[in-house]
Amino acid sequence: MGIATVSSLSVAWWLTHQEPRTAQAAELPAMMVVPGGASATVRPAPGQPAQIARAADGHYWAEADIDGRAIRVLVDTGASVVALTRQDALRLGLRLTPADFTQTIETASGPVKAAPIDLDHVAVAGARVNKVRALVVEEGLPHSLLGMSYLGRLSAFEARPTGLTLRP
Repeated sequence: MGIATVSSLSVAWWLTHQEPRTAQAAELPAMMVVPGGASATVRPAPGQPAQIARAADGHYWAEADIDGRAIRVLVDTGASVVALTRQDALRLGLRLTPADFTQTIETASGPVKAAPIDLDHVAVAGARVNKVRALVVEEGLPHSLLGMSYLGRLSAFEARPTGLTLRP
């Protein structure tokens, strides 16, 4: 179901017409995932490319600084927006009510409810983007996703067999 949700999030650009909630928290250092699933703190010089190693499962996992909290995300170019699980939204301090889940996203497994939000910032290994559109998926999303509302605002990103490069 998670893969179906990931693929179908590209229909979520309608978020630009909704009133988002805003999440804010204290600043944390940027993180990066290294082979074996371990995380390492990196402090690249401002404007320098960020590197994410390809995990053993073939995916690109990153420890993103989202509004000052470390959130593990799956990098997903097929997702049009950053998508957060309900649990990760709670870690960010978002106390969403059922009334906040105003949008329905059609997935291969059926419809799921989502709440549009604005994030103050998202940073991966120093590649920071401010004011990022996102949504919180009510249920059925196994991992938070780093989608195109973040990736598309970088100057470039490049996938290679061994890793992913993000250019601020």
